[in-house]
Amino acid sequence: MSEKIYPVAVIGGGSAGTMAVLRTVLNNDETLFFPGSPKDKKKSRAFWVAKVDNMPGHQKYRKGIEEPNKESLDWLAKSEFSSIFHWHKNRGIKKIEKRIDNIFVLTDNQDFVYLAQYVILCTGVMDVQPHIQGSMDPVFPYANAQSIDYCLRCDGHHTLGKNTAIIGNGDGAAWVAIMLKERYNNPSMAVISHNNEGSFSDDVKALMTKYDIKYLDDEILEINGDRKSGTFSSFTLKNHGDYKCEFAFVSMGMIVYNELALSLNAEVDKRGFITTNPQGMSSVENFYAAGDIRAGFKKQIYTAWDMAVDSADDINRKLRAGRR
Repeated sequence: MSEKIYPVAVIGGGSAGTMAVLRTVLNNDETLFFPGSPKDKKKSRAFWVAKVDNMPGHQKYRKGIEEPNKESLDWLAKSEFSSIFHWHKNRGIKKIEKRIDNIFVLTDNQDFVYLAQYVILCTGVMDVQPHIQGSMDPVFPYANAQSIDYCLRCDGHHTLGKNTAIIGNGDGAAWVAIMLKERYNNPSMAVISHNNEGSFSDDVKALMTKYDIKYLDDEILEINGDRKSGTFSSFTLKNHGDYKCEFAFVSMGMIVYNELALSLNAEVDKRGFITTNPQGMSSVENFYAAGDIRAGFKKQIYTAWDMAVDSADDINRKLRAGRR
């Protein structure tokens, strides 16, 4: 273990992590950057996102998060700030501790140990996937082609003119269906429980009736379509046979990658998102959270950027004050 204490460490290489390291390095604060191991990356939202239509300038990319992030990081690594940018490619942090002197001790996935004054955690979330016949694999060809999707705000516009279904069993899934129907007046709309007991509030039930949103308390046995192109045509349901639709959203909840925060006893809300002050600092002094993992914010690229900048600038303020 090197005894050098770095000013900042950024953990996570998605939208928030990339913006955090851009801002810390351009603030002239020496930064350790751990974008994650290959295994970590495959569990991230960024890895699975293809086209990003709702961000200016992102429409040209085949991989709408990974490609622009890499462009920015490659530029930073060649910039006049390259000497203070320590990009540990394919490294993630598996353990974090805080010493009595408030220094963080980080252990990466190859058992190298680093010391840092401040940490910005950007490990994000992942959507819960439906298991079809016991496996998630049938979903991925269609998810990769964005004919089965996850974010209403990012991708709801793809449903214009399409028969659409929502996989989920509560008010959250029903509200996705309601908002899509109100925005795009889809020819047909259904909520499919996928073998989970449905539970809807009276107000939601009334809107589902008003908009003729079907509720199918049923199990999905098969996803039908062209797996190669990702063109989706229907679900085969256990009790209702083939339900024809051209687009679907998954609304079954999120997995929050908060293990490192919990190991420091950082406070989280009831869903597991890290609660922070306005600058993004958690209940653990000098430990920040940005992006989808932070409580109380939209799960969007632009909000992740804003959170990351706030945290990086707050850290820079503290570092400058400490040198006066």
